[in-house]
Amino acid sequence: MTAQEFQEIIDFAIAREEESIKFYQDLQKETKFQGQIEMLKELEAMEKAHKSTLQNIRYTNDFNIDKVPNLHISEYLTDDIEKLDLNYPNLLVMAMKREEISLRLYSELSVRFADEQIGNLFRKLASEEAKHKLWFETLYDEWLKQGN
Repeated sequence: MTAQEFQEIIDFAIAREEESIKFYQDLQKETKFQGQIEMLKELEAMEKAHKSTLQNIRYTNDFNIDKVPNLHISEYLTDDIEKLDLNYPNLLVMAMKREEISLRLYSELSVRFADEQIGNLFRKLASEEAKHKLWFETLYDEWLKQGN
């Protein structure tokens, strides 16, 4: 892999994170409840941290790839997130689905490239998305356990 190819892949991943940041910023303008706005700001901050990690990954070849459990909750929920009301559980569903899509994308890309460094990079990105998906799934599961 050339340095240029590596930079292009990082730029692609950063652009995905920027889309997520904008998504959560736009939702903040639409929701009316302070608790939801605060949660959306948290989600935005997580995506900004992703972006920062990607910007810093340009300077390392050390990809510590964590094994992350999958609760598979998002796989059983609607794919039509655009029509959901902006309440707490639906915000969690939206976030889960976004992370699921990114996880699937990076996982698929990790096996499409013969270059080991590119594969490791995409596995690292998939692992990061899996962590966030797990976090949202855990919040959703806790919400359900409360009898909602």
